[in-house]
Amino acid sequence: MENHIFSEVENQFKSKSGVDKINTSIPYITVDNFPKLGFFTALRFLEWVRENPNGVISLPTGKTPEYFIKWTKFILENWNTAKGKKIRNEYGLKGDKKPELSNLHFVQIDEFYPVRSSQHNSFYYYVNEYYIKGFGLNPDNALLINSDEIPLVNGQHFSEVFPDSIVDTSLRYREAKTKKEQEQQQSIFMIDDWCVDYERKIREKGGIGFFLGGIGPDGHIAFNTRGADHFSTTRLTSTNFETQAQAAGDLGGIEISRNRLVITIGLETITYNKDAVAIIFAAGEAKAEVIKNALESDPSVLYPASILNQLPNSRFYITKSAGVLLNDSVNTYYTTGEWTPEKTERAIINLCRKINKFGPKLELEDLKQDAYCKLIPNLSLNTVKEVIASITQKIYKGLSNNSEEIYYHTGPHHDDIQLGLQPHVNRLLDNGKDNSHFAVLTSGFTAVTNKFIIDTLKDTRKFIESGEIQMLSYSDFFENGYKYKWDKDVYHFLMKLASGEPQERARALSHRIVRAIVDIWEVKSKEQLRNRINAILSNLQESYDGQKNPVKIQKLKGMVREFEEELVWAHSGVTVNNVHHLRLGFYTGDIFTEQPNRERDVAPILDQLRQIKPSVISLALDPEGSGPDTHYKVLQAIADAVKLWGEEEDISNLKIWGYRNVWYRFHAADVNVIVPVSMNALNELNTSFSNCYLSQVNASFPSYMYDGKFSVLAQKIWSAQLEDVQYLLGKDYFYTNSNPKIRASHGLIFFKEMSVAEFISEARELEKSMEGMV
Repeated sequence: MENHIFSEVENQFKSKSGVDKINTSIPYITVDNFPKLGFFTALRFLEWVRENPNGVISLPTGKTPEYFIKWTKFILENWNTAKGKKIRNEYGLKGDKKPELSNLHFVQIDEFYPVRSSQHNSFYYYVNEYYIKGFGLNPDNALLINSDEIPLVNGQHFSEVFPDSIVDTSLRYREAKTKKEQEQQQSIFMIDDWCVDYERKIREKGGIGFFLGGIGPDGHIAFNTRGADHFSTTRLTSTNFETQAQAAGDLGGIEISRNRLVITIGLETITYNKDAVAIIFAAGEAKAEVIKNALESDPSVLYPASILNQLPNSRFYITKSAGVLLNDSVNTYYTTGEWTPEKTERAIINLCRKINKFGPKLELEDLKQDAYCKLIPNLSLNTVKEVIASITQKIYKGLSNNSEEIYYHTGPHHDDIQLGLQPHVNRLLDNGKDNSHFAVLTSGFTAVTNKFIIDTLKDTRKFIESGEIQMLSYSDFFENGYKYKWDKDVYHFLMKLASGEPQERARALSHRIVRAIVDIWEVKSKEQLRNRINAILSNLQESYDGQKNPVKIQKLKGMVREFEEELVWAHSGVTVNNVHHLRLGFYTGDIFTEQPNRERDVAPILDQLRQIKPSVISLALDPEGSGPDTHYKVLQAIADAVKLWGEEEDISNLKIWGYRNVWYRFHAADVNVIVPVSMNALNELNTSFSNCYLSQVNASFPSYMYDGKFSVLAQKIWSAQLEDVQYLLGKDYFYTNSNPKIRASHGLIFFKEMSVAEFISEARELEKSMEGMV
């Protein structure tokens, strides 16, 4: 539909988006990447505030608003500077009058329940920190959800009424069987009354005038998950697995988020004010399906955001990859710009899947009847043969093994390389040469739960008391001895893994824990070691779930993850010296990590490039923020390091391998290397993940796509990619192939090999979107 009236700011971004026609009931505007999404949203917010200085706003929590918050503050602080004026003039924020935020009325969207308001992972804390204080709003004008202050029976605190933090909402409908259940039942109804009052107060303000929200993996807005009533109001409710998985990072693990309810405004709360500007913003291809469902479906409880078509001023602001499945985007892709081989491959592969017909069986009429295949220049059945030949060539390229290459495999987090490339890397390691290096660029401590460290420290303390940590008896251990034989811990663990001795594996981990504690806290004796372990245990046991740990405990958690990474690659004979732990400083465990800078974050990568002199660099290619924010920040740091290295010596022959893993996927047409993965390789992936990533086996921070270990999800993705290619080549291409590696295929890995110039060009777009940020 094209009857939408856009604001001046929106018109500027719409004109730059390249989307000429919008055929969805809710209009959308695309931008290039995640940082630019925040920039656009900040400008539109300030445009609205200037027109509605006393308006009612509702702004989101979590990681998605990072650049919205940063750019809002930056624009306000630089309103009258040359840079600020340039931004305002270029992007349609006309007029010199600076928006005044202090008279706005703020409505908190949602909150976990129960959670203490003082906890830094509560939304109440987030709202106060980043919006009330950060934007200079008047707290007297705010409607907030403070779990501590919601009245319960007999004036009790939720910790007394719900001592295990579990609220059993079945008490709304069944008889209370004990006195405690009677208290809980009464309290639940008191919470329900509080929610009704919260809703009334919102409506007394005239409803929400400016709503900004993200969209969950199941399509939820606020905590209105799939199936939510379109007439819903503020309420206490449960969530689903996808939402619990997304919340696991906030709450310290899915073990916690499974047991938390939420208080959320309803879908009718959001749409009550029919003049409201309601914006949903989303980044990354991981959100593409939920965006398509929300924008191209009739209103349905299956797609909560579809309710926004009731509001004439509702909008979706999305990155291009988040909108890649929209009919408009698909049509624009095929009908604008130069026709490319990638377009031909994508059209043919998609047609095979759509009509459930293998490529060799396609007929010319099939091609001519397809809306996009018929656009292929010089279309004939030879076109299909050419696409088959191209995909086949990519597969054979994935089987090549140049033993003269020097590989520098990088991952933003521990397990990223494994989940992106392990079967291919292991095959490359078979050449017997020590020419593969593995660099994990961040500490990754946030992925280790307090419970895991507590259990490990208790094991370590027990081994110390029983005299089974024999290295403690060495006279020089606390001075220098702890610095040596870290590789022995790895060998010990794997030997006991092979012999099936779990107690000895636990002892090997304890060896590494002892070395780490001595290193971090500069422990000088066995007695100090005992005391330090007890102090760490005390700190962790007194912490709330999801609380940011002290820096030294963060480092201890990170060193556990480093040990795990060494174990994975030691499976294939890689020495500890070839597994590098860069611990880039921008990764701090805060809700918003800092921007990478050259001295702290780029220099360590550059130093390794100088020393190792790789001919191939692999990296997680996520310029649009499909995965965690660490992915694109690490990408930015690597790109800068490569540029600087290129100024020092000739790297024109350097190859860049851009891989993807459980957070987002390539299409076969997007890549130029396809790697067959055997059942043995799939088993090795799952076995090594389960045996080596000790802190991750329980999947405390799972993907919303699978309730379990990432290794199993990776297998599912690789299997699905094989199925896509089978539609083109036919299944018999694989099981009757003369090449045993192709015959053994039960999955396919896709990656993109780029030249330095191609990589820098792609990364430059991300860098430009961050310029001017503080």
